[in-house]
Amino acid sequence: NDIHVAMEENVFWECKANGRPKPTYKWLKNGEPLLTRDRIQIEQGTLNITIVNLSDAGMYQCLAENKHGVIFSNAELSVIAVGPDFSRTLLKRVTLVKVGGEVVIECKPKASPKPVYTWKKGRDILKENESVHQGFGSGSAPL
Repeated sequence: NDIHVAMEENVFWECKANGRPKPTYKWLKNGEPLLTRDRIQIEQGTLNITIVNLSDAGMYQCLAENKHGVIFSNAELSVIAVGPDFSRTLLKRVTLVKVGGEVVIECKPKASPKPVYTWKKGRDILKENESVHQGFGSGSAPL
């Protein structure tokens, strides 16, 4: 099936064909033979691409073949690249927390590839320590 993936994600395609004798497989990208190298792993009817980038976009074909014939299966890989966008997940302007309590502030912009986060309090960059913990797009601190 055609797939749309964000940059830096992984792609796994499996192609299966029946036949006697058992078919062998080849993979093509835009009509050119595709070989195992670096981020691209091919093993029989499977294709695995790790850390997808824009150059991986294209039309992929799985070719299954035995002495009686050849059959193709096609699918398109679209790679999505989008700058950070907060329009669907806005940060709350005010968060009320009990003194001495803990607060979690989530920052979840839509972005591809995954963004790098920097937290600031006023003009000062917050560094991780025993009172501030930063996870993937969220921060928490006892007050």
